[in-house]
Amino acid sequence: MDFMYETMYILRPDMSEEAVDETIGKYQSILRDQGAEILETQHRGKRRLAYEIDDHRDGVYIQMNYTGPGATIALLEKNMRLDESILRYLTVKQDVPEEVEEDAESPLAVE
Repeated sequence: MDFMYETMYILRPDMSEEAVDETIGKYQSILRDQGAEILETQHRGKRRLAYEIDDHRDGVYIQMNYTGPGATIALLEKNMRLDESILRYLTVKQDVPEEVEEDAESPLAVE
């Protein structure tokens, strides 16, 4: 069963634009190879961190929204954990409320 996920990760600020694009492509290909469908990838740019991480005050924020099997997350996060260019990452499973699904499927009753 596929679920919808959002992964936000922060890259080191001293990376070149080419290196940032390569890193984004690397994680997109990992997801695709595992059977995930990438819905959207947003390059949020360089922003100030709330606190210093590994002597860095800034970071490059990337957000990926995708659907796929749950086993995909373990492989993605393992690769992120071992990648020295990633300062932090977070994956959130997004649930679609059942009421919204039911309302979308049932026609409106008109009297």
